[in-house]
Amino acid sequence: MAAGRDLRATVAAATRWIGRPLRRREDERFLRGRARYVGDIALPGMLHLVIVRSPFAHARVRAIRTTPVQRAPGVVAVVTGADLAGRVHPMPMGAREGATLASAPHPILASETVRYVGEPVAAVLAQTPAAAADAAARLEIDYEPLPAVVDPREALGGAVRVHEALPDNVLLRWHRSGGDVEGAFRSAARVVRGTFTIPRLIAAPLEPRGAVAAYDPGADLLTLWCSAHDPHRPRAQLSRVLGRPEDRIRLIVPDVGGAFGSKGALAPEAAVAAFLAIACGRPVRWIEDRRENFAAAHQGRGISAEVEMAVDDSGALLGIRARLLADLGAYLLPSTANPPVTTAMLMTGAYAIPAAEVELVGVATNKVPTGPYRGAGRPEAAFIVERMVDLVARDLGLDPAEVRRRNFIPPEHFPYHTPLGFTYDSGNYARALDRAWELLEGDRWRREQQQARAVGRLLGIGISGHIERIGSGLWEGAAVSVEPDGRVVVRMGPTPQGQGHETTFAQIAAEALGLDPGAIVVQSGDSAVVPRGVGTFASRSVTIGGSALLVALQRVKETATHIAARLLEAAPSDIVWDSDRLYVRGMPARAVGWDEIAAVAYDPLRLPADLEMGLAASATFRLPGPVFAFGAYGAVVEIERETGMVRVHRLVAVDDAGRIVNPLLAEGQVIGSVVQGLGAALAEAAAYDADGQLQTASFLDYGLLRAADLPPIVSEFLETPSPFNPLGAKGIGETGCMGAPAAVANAVADALAPLGIRHVDIPYTPQKLWRILGATAAQAVPR
Repeated sequence: MAAGRDLRATVAAATRWIGRPLRRREDERFLRGRARYVGDIALPGMLHLVIVRSPFAHARVRAIRTTPVQRAPGVVAVVTGADLAGRVHPMPMGAREGATLASAPHPILASETVRYVGEPVAAVLAQTPAAAADAAARLEIDYEPLPAVVDPREALGGAVRVHEALPDNVLLRWHRSGGDVEGAFRSAARVVRGTFTIPRLIAAPLEPRGAVAAYDPGADLLTLWCSAHDPHRPRAQLSRVLGRPEDRIRLIVPDVGGAFGSKGALAPEAAVAAFLAIACGRPVRWIEDRRENFAAAHQGRGISAEVEMAVDDSGALLGIRARLLADLGAYLLPSTANPPVTTAMLMTGAYAIPAAEVELVGVATNKVPTGPYRGAGRPEAAFIVERMVDLVARDLGLDPAEVRRRNFIPPEHFPYHTPLGFTYDSGNYARALDRAWELLEGDRWRREQQQARAVGRLLGIGISGHIERIGSGLWEGAAVSVEPDGRVVVRMGPTPQGQGHETTFAQIAAEALGLDPGAIVVQSGDSAVVPRGVGTFASRSVTIGGSALLVALQRVKETATHIAARLLEAAPSDIVWDSDRLYVRGMPARAVGWDEIAAVAYDPLRLPADLEMGLAASATFRLPGPVFAFGAYGAVVEIERETGMVRVHRLVAVDDAGRIVNPLLAEGQVIGSVVQGLGAALAEAAAYDADGQLQTASFLDYGLLRAADLPPIVSEFLETPSPFNPLGAKGIGETGCMGAPAAVANAVADALAPLGIRHVDIPYTPQKLWRILGATAAQAVPR
């Protein structure tokens, strides 16, 4: 703990680089077309892999006739599930504390049964992509269609079994309670109820998934280039699938064109590529097309909730009960359980609710599995809790902002232990809400709303709070080495997919060593180069990775201080750091420069014999528990009666992510996540028909927002440092996905209130609202 305090003091005293809005230095190579994605990798003798996918949501595979295709021009191999039996293992399933999981791992290739449209059934390997695609189209597969189930409520009935061993189709159960729940509801003046459904979403990154595999038999080394969040988790998963030691696998993540959670787990198709690279002795490349990405990459969200809140007459929240039903799809991927359990754990939100009970059931359906999507459970929790708080305010006739202020956890109560098991590290929630209301100009819009309602306009104002749990995995690795010329090479466990890690980590290193960021080289993404770590997801990179970097930098500084002390014939305690020079306290003329220290560290003739050669250190940092960013959002919307179109006039975001290393990059993260949050609120939903066919299977049907659809977005940061890490950081990458949908939903409900409409589920498409307005037009009575 003393070392942690020393590091916090160092960071708090330094202001040269941390906190500055530097432009992303990595952007130049992207803007000049010099980035290198998986699809750009071309190796001598490379073969091309095409996956044959199920056209049925549920069917038995009776026969696969491969012989004619094997003889097709350019075809090298055709592989089915039977060919892999006993040679590879299914995808691993990730455990989640407190959750009971059924055994339903995703097969690498289906064998006897397919359970969703797009499930991999066979693989064709050929000399060219065209030859592989032509041959795959001619592969004959005899399917026996089976009934499909796509509604999770119907799945619970068990009329259709997705897995024969699961009569109720339940893949996941989780239950937790804390506090006197029965007493809270028994003493309540009122019980407010709400029912919500949050649809599945498609991540739709610019770059679909892909991998290139190559095998060196002499070294017995398998190398996989993979579009992924990080090299650590896919390598561990591939090790288990192939039964190959991790040290015999090198995983490289080149530049990544977006991920948003959809590339966190190894793709089964990448495992097929790796298997074939070993079996055929030639490099193999697999790149999915956009339709495959829509159909077969895991989807996010997909949860419904029945919620009760116990309240007293003043609006104090006494207790909450919730039953959550998650549509998990056909199988459990390594992180399928994480988002719904996170939702369940966050069902008290930012509020001092003393009693809570939550039951979560995750159900198998004949759809592609779910997994993390930007926010991964936190947006769902924020939406449900914040809608409930607005419903409480509406039922009691109170101001929604005032209900929140009365129930926020007070700043003096941190660290705060929630009844569901989390410990919130620090916060000042009311300050964020007050600032959001100011930025929204809420009082002015309330006056305009009164005038608008007098003439029948549907104008609404909504606010929301949010809590973001950060720190999954709780630890991360970093390494620092100083070259003899003074350049500093930083090797990080986290891997970027557009966050600006090269700039951010360079700022942290430059701050700690008193150097210019241009003297810092940041490396990541290669398991043979970077230290073992956990990876980039859940807004954890700066909080944990940056803290690991600080620990490593502190060790380098200690070594450099000892070298300077010997060169200056002084005690280490008397050495003062002044940018890139070190001098003896009280005698600034007796100084040595950073470059000279670096050179001496590698010079056996000048380095004292009792000091170790070189200037390098590695470190891991472990959080004592998650940290919790928070914020408040506000939205002003208007619904056109004639069309059902929702126009967002204004959206404000106030986020407190602890210490902000680079405000410019942080704002970029907020704007990006706000846009995705608005998409979820206004347009996006993965829709299936009764037969399990995806109806939103391309950008023609799936409602991504365009630049012209976006409102003015105002973003501001507050800083309540976390006491759990030396940077005081918390994370900022997903807040807009949490705050924006809830704020817009509350604004839409406020706009529809004069019509007697209490709640409408997202997304608020013009067609949906037009139908609702048409059905209730006769009952519309202005306030």
